[in-house]
Amino acid sequence: MKISLSDAHALVSDTLIRSKVSTENAKSVATALVMAEASGQGGHGFRRVPAYSAQARAGKVDGFATPVQEKPTPGVLRIDAQFGFAYPALDLMVAHLPDMARRQGIAIASIHKSHHAGVMGLTVERLAEMGLASMMFANAPAAMAAWGGSRPMFGTNPIAFGVPVAGDPIVIDLALSKVARGKIMAAKQKGVAIPDDWAFDPDGNPTTDPVKALEGTMVPAGGVKGAALAMMVELLAAGLTGAQFGYQSSSLFDDKGKPPALGQMIIAIDPQATGGPGIADHLVDIATEISAEEGVRLPGRRGKSARQQAALDGLEIEEDVINAINKI
Repeated sequence: MKISLSDAHALVSDTLIRSKVSTENAKSVATALVMAEASGQGGHGFRRVPAYSAQARAGKVDGFATPVQEKPTPGVLRIDAQFGFAYPALDLMVAHLPDMARRQGIAIASIHKSHHAGVMGLTVERLAEMGLASMMFANAPAAMAAWGGSRPMFGTNPIAFGVPVAGDPIVIDLALSKVARGKIMAAKQKGVAIPDDWAFDPDGNPTTDPVKALEGTMVPAGGVKGAALAMMVELLAAGLTGAQFGYQSSSLFDDKGKPPALGQMIIAIDPQATGGPGIADHLVDIATEISAEEGVRLPGRRGKSARQQAALDGLEIEEDVINAINKI
C-alpha cells in the first residue's frame, strides 16, 4: 500500500504508544524509522517496528526512559540513554553538541545504555546541515568474529561521516560487515535467500539461508582490515563510553534477555575552526571535481533525493510489513 510520510509517522508512533512507549519517545523513534524507510533503508525502517514494540512491551527497552546529559569537561557531552531507545538520546545530542563544537572547534558526545542507532547517516547529515563535519561510531550485538576466530565478538559496528557542502552534505554510512545485518533480517522476513558471501552459518560455512546467517557470523568488509576496523569501533563506541561490548549485549531482533545497553560516539568538528574562512569553497571544489566524472555519485545524495521524492509521492509499504504492524 502507499502511505504519506505523515500517515506513516502516525502509524509507527501510535503502534509504539500502544506498546508501552511514551508519546515523546514514540515520535522520535517514528521520525527515525520513517526517514530510514524514505531513504531506501528498509532494514532500518518499518521492519524494525515489530521488534521495537515487542522489546518495549517486555521491558527490554524502556519506552518511557528520558536520556540524561552531563558535561564533565567543556568539550565532552556524556549522555545516559537510561536503557531507552537511541533516538531520543541522539536528539538530545543534536540539541547540545553543535554549540559545544562551535565554541571549541571540536566536541565529542558519548552515549551509553543505548539501543539500535539506526541509519547513522541521517544523524551526521543533521549535523552537516548545521554546518558541522562529524563522525559517528556505534557498536552492536556480536555478529562478527575477530580475524582468525569463529566466536561472535563484534557487531557490524557502523561508521558514518558527514561534511557540509553548500547545503547539500556528503554523507558516508557503512557497516563493517560486507553488508548490514538489517539486510539479512529483511531477507528472513521476506523468506528469500541471500548471496553466499554475506555470512557464515554457525559451523563457519558460507550460507544463503538468512536464518542460519543470523545464527552464525557476518563476513567482514575487506577481510582482516574490516575486522580490525570493527575492533576500533568497538573500543570507541563501547570501550570509551562505558557501554556494554557487543559480546555482552542481547539481540536487537527479539524481546529476550536484558537491555542491549550499547554505545555511540559522535565527534563534531567546526570546519571554520580547522580550515579558516575559505573552507566552504574549498569543500565545494573537491565535491565538484569528484562528481564531474561520468558515473560518479557523491555519497548521501541518493538517500536525500529518495526522501524528497517520498515527501511528494509517499511510501510503498509491503503487504507483509503492514500486516505485521497492524497485528501489534
